[in-house]
Amino acid sequence: MSEIIQSNVSVLSFGEMIKLMPSRAEDSHKGDFGHSLLVGGNTGFSGAIRLASEAALRVGSGLVSVATKVEHAAYMTMSRPELMCHGVDDKKTLTSLSQKCNVIGLGPGLGQTRWSTKLFEQALDVSLPMVVDADALNLLSTSPRKSNRWVLTPHVGEAARLLNCSTEQIQKDRPAAIKKLQHEYGGVVVLKGSGSLVFDGTGDVYICDAGNSGMASGGMGDVLTGVIAGLIAQGLTCFDAAKLGVVLHATAGDRAAQQGKVGLLASDLMQPIRELINDHKK
Repeated sequence: MSEIIQSNVSVLSFGEMIKLMPSRAEDSHKGDFGHSLLVGGNTGFSGAIRLASEAALRVGSGLVSVATKVEHAAYMTMSRPELMCHGVDDKKTLTSLSQKCNVIGLGPGLGQTRWSTKLFEQALDVSLPMVVDADALNLLSTSPRKSNRWVLTPHVGEAARLLNCSTEQIQKDRPAAIKKLQHEYGGVVVLKGSGSLVFDGTGDVYICDAGNSGMASGGMGDVLTGVIAGLIAQGLTCFDAAKLGVVLHATAGDRAAQQGKVGLLASDLMQPIRELINDHKK
């Protein structure tokens, strides 16, 4: 895989990146901290969008709405009443929801059905910054396009599909792979995995040296989607939100793993995320 742009690799520092978080005035209200819209949760995969949505709340998004299957909306609200969950089957509903929001997180549990494709296309028509993950990336690989207003967060398998190559080629030279992804698809790219990388097409590739093998479990990527979306909602740029989100997510995983790596759940990161996101006040 040929080099697209020459660049150095810099290590992400949580201590430095957390300084990007804006301070909160004591007379603040929920509208000051943005409104995130998370889109996904097909039949059998409602947990993915539920994890992403709570992560957006835990990182500080003032409001979080969820666009999901009609049959999921009511019980998702019951499980986390702070979420505003909506069953969405038509473009009018999604468009109406998006008009109140600052960012879209698209893909957790989305699936690859007719419903999935419809929501994918409708979401891409909205002029908001966007975090694109999971099956939204798989749909993107079948209908490639380029944008400067999104953060793409592929794992190695999704990256291979986006670049039409093997996972072995991705892993052989991950910095080259992320540069190729950014060149082909634009925006900011997060190449997940051990030593997650972040690149926006200029300057350095950033690497995260936090994280652990306990995070190799279902739902971790969904949490990251919600974290990055929630940071964008609060006013961070896509690039800053991706860098802070990656190192915050990994550091939260390390804190949660102090009780053991085996059996670590994605939902175990929620409390550490909340604790860490408040560290910038100290």
